[in-house]
Amino acid sequence: AFLMNGAFSETSLKNKANLTHGSYIGDNNPRGGTMKMQITVTAVVVAVILVVGFVKARHLFSAEITRPSGESTASLYDLSCTALDGSPVDLGQYRGKVALVVNTASKCGLTPQYAGLEKLFSELGGDGFVVLAFPSNDFLGQEPGNAEEIAQFCQVNFQASFPLFSKSKVKGKERSEVYQLLTADLAEPSWNFTKYLVGKDGRVVARFDPRLTPG
Repeated sequence: AFLMNGAFSETSLKNKANLTHGSYIGDNNPRGGTMKMQITVTAVVVAVILVVGFVKARHLFSAEITRPSGESTASLYDLSCTALDGSPVDLGQYRGKVALVVNTASKCGLTPQYAGLEKLFSELGGDGFVVLAFPSNDFLGQEPGNAEEIAQFCQVNFQASFPLFSKSKVKGKERSEVYQLLTADLAEPSWNFTKYLVGKDGRVVARFDPRLTPG
């Protein structure tokens, strides 16, 4: 559990435990929700990577975190999908890594979060962590571009180097197979940049509110 009002110092630990489901406890204040756990995606990714051997975190923000309520053993890494360039992708190549799965959009007020995602990936990418971005037009048509336009936007504006996948449905009955798995025990994305943390075994560990700022 992390109760935050300050910031983590940078630390490096070397353990070899395998991650399945960790314990992350948020403070959902019943009295209006005015007091929330102070934590960032970085902090929670660090909590996960602590188990596999690496710690690194910076600033802390206010956001809501939820964990799966069920006992699903389905693994994201058993699925295949399509990259932004149209090529097939076996998600099994990420087995053994911690993944942050995000539904993204180019014309959203939260679009600047691309910068934080790139920062997170550049800092932790060499230590068993990956960002998996799924552009989606599900929220007010805020991702209208085609694959080429999305790729150019992400490269020119954010120098995004993490994997980008084809535009996907992330909510409703037509949501993609990836998002069916992610939301089996958790709520569907409520807006662009909802984040799901996936453990080394491909099981979903936590869901982060879109307002939670990475980096």
